[in-house]
Amino acid sequence: MPRKKAPPIDRQTARLVGGLLRGLRKTAGYRAVADAAAADGCPAAQQTIYAYERGGLVPSLRHFMDLVEFYALGTANPSQVIRQQAVAAIVQALASPAYHLPAAYDLIARLQPDPPTARSRRSS
Repeated sequence: MPRKKAPPIDRQTARLVGGLLRGLRKTAGYRAVADAAAADGCPAAQQTIYAYERGGLVPSLRHFMDLVEFYALGTANPSQVIRQQAVAAIVQALASPAYHLPAAYDLIARLQPDPPTARSRRSS
């Protein structure tokens, strides 16, 4: 069976994901995208990060998580604040329509079997 093309992600969702990444980058201490892209271990090119942050592109879930990990754990001493912000960003992104997790939960609910009906006891 051929795969369906994923529907385009709306502009508001793309900006939400970009804003999450921008906030993490700044909290991690990278004032400019160029600084983050030039750092060792950065999983994306400067132009790609710009496109994500502006909402022009939405990263795959794997690429989103790679960037979150880089920002949150890429420093020698990651703070509790950046770790908490990273967790919040992942939760918020997963709850958005960008990664289709809400649709997956809806499908899971529809696939669940109906609960068994209770049998009534007869009194003798």
